[in-house]
Amino acid sequence: MASISIPIPLRDYAKNGVLGWLATVDHKKIGIMYMVMSFSFFIAAGLMALLIRLQLAAPNMQVVDPNTYNQLFTMHGSVMIFLFTIPMLVGGFGNYFVPLMIGARDVAFPRLNAFSFWITLGAGLVMLIGFVFGARSDAAWTAYVPYSTKSFSPTVGMDIWLIGIILLGIGSTLGAVNFLVTVYSMRAPGMTAWRIPMFVWAMATTAVMVLLATPVLTAALIMLVADRNFNTQFFTANRVQLWQHMFWFYSHPAVYIMILPAMGIISEIIPVFSRKPLFGLRAVVISTVLIGLLGFTTWVHHMFVSGVDPAIERFFMFTTMVIAVPTGVKVFNWLATLWGGSLNLKTPLLMCIGFLATFVIGGISGVMQASIPLDQYVHNSYFVVAHFHYVLFGGSVFGIFAALYYWGPKITGRMFDEKLGKLHFWLMMIGFNVTFFPMHFLGLQGMPRRIATYDPGRGWELGNLVSTIGAFLIAFSVLIFIINALKLRQGERAGDDPWEGNTLEWSVASPPPEYNFLEIPTVESDRPLFDARMRTPHI
Repeated sequence: MASISIPIPLRDYAKNGVLGWLATVDHKKIGIMYMVMSFSFFIAAGLMALLIRLQLAAPNMQVVDPNTYNQLFTMHGSVMIFLFTIPMLVGGFGNYFVPLMIGARDVAFPRLNAFSFWITLGAGLVMLIGFVFGARSDAAWTAYVPYSTKSFSPTVGMDIWLIGIILLGIGSTLGAVNFLVTVYSMRAPGMTAWRIPMFVWAMATTAVMVLLATPVLTAALIMLVADRNFNTQFFTANRVQLWQHMFWFYSHPAVYIMILPAMGIISEIIPVFSRKPLFGLRAVVISTVLIGLLGFTTWVHHMFVSGVDPAIERFFMFTTMVIAVPTGVKVFNWLATLWGGSLNLKTPLLMCIGFLATFVIGGISGVMQASIPLDQYVHNSYFVVAHFHYVLFGGSVFGIFAALYYWGPKITGRMFDEKLGKLHFWLMMIGFNVTFFPMHFLGLQGMPRRIATYDPGRGWELGNLVSTIGAFLIAFSVLIFIINALKLRQGERAGDDPWEGNTLEWSVASPPPEYNFLEIPTVESDRPLFDARMRTPHI
């Protein structure tokens, strides 16, 4: 039988066209798909946030009905956490850059990596289908029982949402195993523990946290699905706290799962744009690991009003305050790196400065809420909403945009428009603070979370109007970024190392070839490219 030869153009299409992307096991393509997927979900969650802010812009607004409003804020939180922040930082940047930064040609298990992406995408679509079926009104993103039980939320959408979160947990766990094996077994020769880049340290710590925390949440979700559909009795009326313990045992470490990769990004960018080594490298590494460990000792501070034994509450008040210490070490090390440096105030560094300014405010308000009396006063108020967003938007989202501007030239081979980048930063920085800073005062004035409307005369009108204006400023800043990204095709060519970086990803072409490194490099310091440049000035 004569063999059928495939024309070269079709083979090229299978390799580089749509089919090549759908069937790829290349960690870089998978990383890009994670980024595109996550950013798409970010746009969806942002549109939900705008509807929320329009509803609260003035008293007795009727933009949406109360049930739809409850579903909007539930899905906004779910999508931002589970489908944007974690997949973008861990699946997107982690997949693309961890192998490049450790001198590897791919991750340890490429097919498992591809499976993790597709199950994550499928889980996200399942979650949104649950939203379409409209069952998630009273349970919120925390799915507290009894509100998430069949008697309170009887429609099938709740079950679909729960299954989506279970699938996300499976994808996250598989990805964490892949990262740990890759970092442990595939580092370039000479890359000892103290020479591992800070972003890789952050990703390895995050992977350990995912492996320890996610099974607990998955077990709780399976138990809840069983209660709803098979009449089991895991979360009966006298076991309401069991759900809270299992949920927050995952969900508070999840805060650090979302913030540690961003901290690793900041630790990579600040030294490059300060033209200095990272101050106190080993202290930053140790603080990263300590945050990962201490993150599992603080979950009960979410339950200070739920009737926990006072002795246990005091223990968790102490641990919540203690975890601020390694975080503070990082902040002071970043500031010491900036101090006296030859600062190159390009957009990536501006985003890092925005991270520092906003995340510190969120950290301070977090330590305030570690105090049991204050927490009981502001619990379930807009003060908590402000704190949460200063930590996660001020931390994770500023970190994500810093990474996009820093590594975008490596991924695309083109430079972003610097003027548009700075316009994006200033609009987002101003809009963010205009949106969320007034919420501290709204919370102290008694405005509760999760209300669809409010009566005039409570003193909340001005704060809510200002917050709504700020939300639209943020949306406009994101639109500027999208325009900037669409202009990349006409952007200036980046070259291999436009920022004069320190780590190995800048030693290969932009974009990197499929095999990453023709020859596996040998590492002799924690800043291999910088030292090579010093030895050979023309590099």
